[in-house]
Amino acid sequence: MDGGGRTLAQRRGADAEGLVATRLAGLGWSIVGRNVRVGRAEIDLVALDPGPPATLVIVEVRFRSRRDFGLAEETLGPRKRAVLRGALHRLREDGRLPDGRPLLRLPARFDLIVVEPARAAGAEPRIRHHRHAF
Repeated sequence: MDGGGRTLAQRRGADAEGLVATRLAGLGWSIVGRNVRVGRAEIDLVALDPGPPATLVIVEVRFRSRRDFGLAEETLGPRKRAVLRGALHRLREDGRLPDGRPLLRLPARFDLIVVEPARAAGAEPRIRHHRHAF
């Protein structure tokens, strides 16, 4: 752990979320929330895909440095999916983000974005974006 109490895995996960947010913004998406707490659930990113059609996207980011135990896509189980669905339902009921900003009434979807380290020094990390992941 570092002095802030975060493990290496937590720091890598936060870095992956930052990389994904930057990439999505570069594609014209708006990031409306990062690490959004909804009750006991946490949504990595809440974003607006300009479309067409414009869509509210709940983004789950997964970072894996190795594939020894399978792909990162395989780690998004039914329990986590249910938690994220519940979090979106609660956000929609409230009509706002936890910080008070209004939540746009748009169609919604869930995306999974996986980040893996670059295969060679100086190369870009590998990113796989799964739209409508669940």
